[in-house]
Amino acid sequence: MSVEELAQRVIGVIAKARRVPPETITPETTFQELGLDSLDAVNVLFALEEEFNVSIPDEDAREIRTVRQVIEGIAKLVAPTPAGGTESFGEQPT
Repeated sequence: MSVEELAQRVIGVIAKARRVPPETITPETTFQELGLDSLDAVNVLFALEEEFNVSIPDEDAREIRTVRQVIEGIAKLVAPTPAGGTESFGEQPT
């Protein structure tokens, strides 16, 4: 899956959860701009976990502020990792 396809899927899930048109959401959109309170954000993250069959660690979830952070984190979780390696949602590559 390309980064663009992944981004569109993430935006689609967020748009559906917030009941807003996907065209109104960009990677630069913040959770604050979407009007997400902490409970809404948890619900969106659960929907993303279900959509992509991943688990977003709680400590990483607390740091998410923008749609771009979600896209980048999901990309890391669905990307193949080297044998025996795991990469955290919010971890920056070295």
